[in-house]
Amino acid sequence: MHLGARGMSAALPAQDRLASEQTPFGEQTLVYGVVPITPRDRLAIRANAPLEPRKPQRPADHGLFDTNARNQIEMF
Repeated sequence: MHLGARGMSAALPAQDRLASEQTPFGEQTLVYGVVPITPRDRLAIRANAPLEPRKPQRPADHGLFDTNARNQIEMF
């Protein structure tokens, strides 16, 4: 159904009906001008993403980055 300018519903003509495809998640509507995301697109997004550590990282709390050392009152 298509809602017109005054809120009245009318069936879309055959050439204006949106295409649909069957997926593992059910039937999905294809919208004009929108292309499905391909596996190639997904891989490109992951390749351009910043690297993430594989293991939890230890904090950099020594030397220049030691915030507790900045709070000391005396040098010696």
